[in-house]
Amino acid sequence: MTTMIIEAQTVELANPPSRPRRFVFVLLPQFTMLCFACAVEALRIANRMSGRELYSWALAGEGGETASCSLGIRYALDMDLDELDRDDTLMLCGGVDVQAATTKRMLNWLRREARRGVTMGGLCTASYTLARAGLLEGRRATIHWENQDSFLEEFEEVKLTKSVFVVDGNRITTAGGTASIDLMLKLIADDHGEELASAVADQLIYSAIRTDQDTPRLSIPTRIGVRHPKLSRVIQMMETNIEEPISPSILARDVGMSTRQLERLFRRYLNRSPKRYYMELRLQKARNLLMQTDMSVINVALACGFASPSHFSKCYRAHYDTTPYRERGAHAARLSV
Repeated sequence: MTTMIIEAQTVELANPPSRPRRFVFVLLPQFTMLCFACAVEALRIANRMSGRELYSWALAGEGGETASCSLGIRYALDMDLDELDRDDTLMLCGGVDVQAATTKRMLNWLRREARRGVTMGGLCTASYTLARAGLLEGRRATIHWENQDSFLEEFEEVKLTKSVFVVDGNRITTAGGTASIDLMLKLIADDHGEELASAVADQLIYSAIRTDQDTPRLSIPTRIGVRHPKLSRVIQMMETNIEEPISPSILARDVGMSTRQLERLFRRYLNRSPKRYYMELRLQKARNLLMQTDMSVINVALACGFASPSHFSKCYRAHYDTTPYRERGAHAARLSV
């Protein structure tokens, strides 16, 4: 039996750099391995495809010894929160419960490095940490879609988008997951040209390269498994009007239907009434805010369109079989274990 090995053709660079660009990946506790792995793999493949060391990287974190991802795998670190070179690119890797991972020492270190002019990025939920440090004020940014609601409530001074990634000056943010690949392909293209970036994408079997104009979530028709334009428009209106819910009669009128027709449409495709579907969206947002912010239960209720805490608690218990207060308490207990 003969084994055939096909070597990938290297990409010739017109002006190769004199020294590699270094990325320092700062691993927060419980960081998401996927977003980190996607980023560093793209850099490794760029080196391989060019036949040169275009990029180098180091792993950093508090304590300088090890960091655990959300899967429980431990990574040996190369450095503590040391002073970086001004030409370094700092990539903060976030994940589960980024609020607890955002320590005072981390915030002070990020502010110090920012004053020195270091370029900084936040992968997945790490945009939260950059925002807490005051490093995204007046900037465009993005974050994992699950954290969008809580981020908007806490950081009004940040211009939050729903883009896959955002590069705003020397601040970089991504929406998590494979968005790290899209970001790195852009940075590689900016540094060394589209040909190398395309070669890296081919090696990753990554055929649908996204730009900063793309959004991370699937379209509404894809998410609900139904391609009905009027149903999609109604759901979009619901999702963008959580704090002040729109009545079914107005929703129906805005898409040129009667209230009864809208009711039948939801029953047929989603097996629930428009009112019930809307309530579930509001409760999902409420649960995110309870888990991800320190907002009072009263403020969470108001942010999700509930006129009173008692009504909110009653609806929450009916859907999740627990009260908002118990939900938050149980979540805090899980994190302390």
